[in-house]
Amino acid sequence: MNVLKKIATAFLMLLLAAALAACGGEDKKAEKAEAPATEIVVGAMIDLSGPTSTVGNPYADGIKAGAEYLNEIGGVAGRKIKLLMVDTAYNAQQGLSIYKKFVTQDKVSVVQCFGTAVTEALVRTVAKDEMPCFSASYSAHLTDPAKAPYNFFIAADYTTQVRAALKYFRENWTEQRAPKLAFIYPDHPYGLAPIAGAKEYAQELGFEIVGEENVSLKAIDATTQLLPLKKVQPDFCWIGGTTPSTAVIMKDAKKLGLATTFFANIWGADENIIKMAGDACEGAYSLQAAAVYGQDVPGMKIIERLTDNKPQMTHFTRGFVSMLVMAEGLKRAAAAGDLSGPGIKAALETVRDFDPMGLAPAISYFPDDHRPNMAVFLYQVKDGKLSFVFSENLERRKEWLGK
Repeated sequence: MNVLKKIATAFLMLLLAAALAACGGEDKKAEKAEAPATEIVVGAMIDLSGPTSTVGNPYADGIKAGAEYLNEIGGVAGRKIKLLMVDTAYNAQQGLSIYKKFVTQDKVSVVQCFGTAVTEALVRTVAKDEMPCFSASYSAHLTDPAKAPYNFFIAADYTTQVRAALKYFRENWTEQRAPKLAFIYPDHPYGLAPIAGAKEYAQELGFEIVGEENVSLKAIDATTQLLPLKKVQPDFCWIGGTTPSTAVIMKDAKKLGLATTFFANIWGADENIIKMAGDACEGAYSLQAAAVYGQDVPGMKIIERLTDNKPQMTHFTRGFVSMLVMAEGLKRAAAAGDLSGPGIKAALETVRDFDPMGLAPAISYFPDDHRPNMAVFLYQVKDGKLSFVFSENLERRKEWLGK
C-alpha cells in the first residue's frame, strides 16, 4: 500500500508541475501579446494606374514622403509608421478587396484613401468597422459625422471651395450690375457634388446665374456646350472637372472668343493646366488647399529636401499634409492610451487649429463637424505659372454642414 501511495503522490506532483508550467506559458503569451507595439500600420489605397492616376501618383508620393518624414523624427509616440500602399485603379470593387485585406490580414490602424469612387464605396464599411479613413475625396457630405462618422480629410470640401471663390469675386466686383455666373461640370457624382450649394450661395451674394453645361471628364471638344454660354456672356465660369477636361474647355473658349474669368476646383486646374491649355488658361483661377512647390512656408523646406529639390504638384503637398494631420490624431490617441479606431476618431475630434507647418490652412475637427476648415487658397495663372492671390476664409455656418 505504501508503494502505491508513493506512486500516486508522485503522479499528482507531476500533474501539478505540468499545470503550473502551462499557466506560466499562458502568462508569457499574454505578456507577449500585451507588449508595446513598435509600429503603427497605415493602409493607403490610391489610384496609381486608373483614370485619375495623373493626380493619384503625386498624391501617393506625398503620402510616402509624409511617412518618411514622420519616421525620421521618431514616428508617432515612439512607434514607426509602416505604410502599405496598393493601387485601386479607381475601381470601387478593387478598393473594397484591398480594404478587407488591410483590416483582416494587415491589421491597419488607419486608412489613407483617395478618390470618390472608392471613398464613397467604403463610407458605411469604415463606420461599421470603426476604421478612421482619410481621403482625397472632398465631397461635403463626408464632413457630416451623422452620415460619415469615420471619414476625415484635410481640404475644404468642394462646395466650400466654390463658395470661397464666389465671395472673393463678389467683394472685388466694381460694376453696378450683378455679376453673371455660369457652371460647367461633368454629369458625375464628383462634378455634381457642389452645384446645389454653390447656386444657393451665388444667389445669396447677388450673382445672376446665366448658364449651366455638362462637359465629360473624357471630353475632347466642348464647343457645343460653350456656344450657348458665349451668347449669355458670363463674367465668371466655374469648372468642376479635372485638368484634362478643363484644358479642353479653356482652349475651345479661346477659339470661340468667349471672354470670361474661369475658376476651377482643386482637381481641375493644377500645375499641368499650363502645359495642357497653354496661354488659354492665362488669368484663370485655381482653387487649392495647399502650398505650391517652392512657396515660402516653413514645411516647404522639408518637402524640398525629401524630394531633392525636384518640383512636385500641389497634390503631393496635400498627401504630405494628410499624413501630418493623421499623425497628430495618432499622437493624441496614444497619449490617451487608446489607439483603437474609436480612440483615434475621438482624438482627431479634439484637434483645434493644428498648423501643418504652413503647408495648408490650420485644421480643426469637432465631434459633430468634420469640416477641417473653411479656408481656400486662390491661385491665378500669371505668366505661365500658378501665383498665390488670396486665402479666403468663410464662416463655419451650421446649415452648410454636409452640403
